[in-house]
Amino acid sequence: MTTTTSERLDPAVLKLAGILVLGALAPLLDSTIVNVALHTLGRDLDAPVSAVQWVSTGYLLALAMAIPITGWAVDRFGARRMWLAAQLLFLAGSVLCGVAWNLGSLIAFRVLQGVGGGLMLPILQTLLMRAVDGRQLGRLMAVVSLPALVGPILGPVAGGLIAGHLSWRWIFYVNVPISLLAVLLAWRGLPADSPRDGHHLDVTGLLLLSPALAALMYGLTRVGTEGGFGHVAVLGPLAAGALLLTGFACRATRTADPLIDLRLFRTRAFAVSSALLFLSGLAMFGSMLLLPLYYQQDRGASVVAAGLLLAPQGLGSLLAKGLGGVTDRVGPRPVVLAGIAMTALGTLPFAFAGRHPGDLILGAALVVRGAGLSAANMAIMVGAFRGLDRAQIPHASSTTRIMQQLGGSFGTAVLAVILQRQLADHPGAAFGHTFAWALAFSALAVVPALWYQRT
Repeated sequence: MTTTTSERLDPAVLKLAGILVLGALAPLLDSTIVNVALHTLGRDLDAPVSAVQWVSTGYLLALAMAIPITGWAVDRFGARRMWLAAQLLFLAGSVLCGVAWNLGSLIAFRVLQGVGGGLMLPILQTLLMRAVDGRQLGRLMAVVSLPALVGPILGPVAGGLIAGHLSWRWIFYVNVPISLLAVLLAWRGLPADSPRDGHHLDVTGLLLLSPALAALMYGLTRVGTEGGFGHVAVLGPLAAGALLLTGFACRATRTADPLIDLRLFRTRAFAVSSALLFLSGLAMFGSMLLLPLYYQQDRGASVVAAGLLLAPQGLGSLLAKGLGGVTDRVGPRPVVLAGIAMTALGTLPFAFAGRHPGDLILGAALVVRGAGLSAANMAIMVGAFRGLDRAQIPHASSTTRIMQQLGGSFGTAVLAVILQRQLADHPGAAFGHTFAWALAFSALAVVPALWYQRT
């Protein structure tokens, strides 16, 4: 069937998406590059692993604390101004990280970077959702998912090359030309928008929610270091975060203008999508930890080779971009279920990793897996924003980002513990057993997906 003009995205929306996608590319690349190069940072700065880990942890905590303020800031100052501010913060943080004189200064500047990165994705979603006004969400998600596909492919390769051949400072300088171009294009191309008058910041909510997210994320990052959840260093932050989060929920339901509008969860599709975004952390972010380790530790690949071997997953994600239009026509339910099935099928050969499947089989599995993850995540985001009015979009953007971050941290923590214990008990089949757990966790997503309404 020929695509009609009405089915195509408006050229102005495509231009807007291109500007925003470029801006989001730098922080997505940065995270993967830095994670690959942590060993090099520790060696060059003469610091132990426990200290160097704060280069990533500090960024992650700052990112988590910045997300809740995004909805208020977009309403108060306008999305265009806030996008430019986020870009400039990330750019300044990148330059300062490159000139850092010791580990302490590097961690401090990474926090600045994290604030800029934390603001970006919710603002991107807000600008684009307002631009299409609830129409053609699937096609739009297919376009804006590009940075999420490119980051995991190019990041490990770029990180390995920089760590192996250049000064560690280039880990951060590589962001500068991308960010400068993003700022220039945004300054010239983003449409002006008017701030909302009389929109007050929920200070009490901010003082509850931001520390809650930081505590939860910190506790989850300690799980792998402590070898499990049953340690004070893990349970303490998790308990404090849960308590603060409960306090925020109580306040948000009793105030007229909360920091995050929890009434969004009364919308069935949004509630289901939020649950799936959390569960997708086990399938996506957890396996992003497992796959490079499997290729490096179990199959003896170098960092650069492992990055190239993972490229088929990105190819599969690109192939699934055409399903955006399908989601617009049939709704998120069938696409999410099909995506979960493909993700499980693509993970299955890795569950038999102890038998050393061939690279061709694993490459084909990664194509299927990447297509499944991409299709499911596009459809989940379509479900999250369907039927929301313009005023709800900033709150929805912040909430979906929070669910993704918490789910990703939880998935990484759980699979790291499982892998650690499997390596101790069954070293020959550790990765296979851990991928089998990841397979089981992916299947859990079927339950909330069935709650989507049929279209």
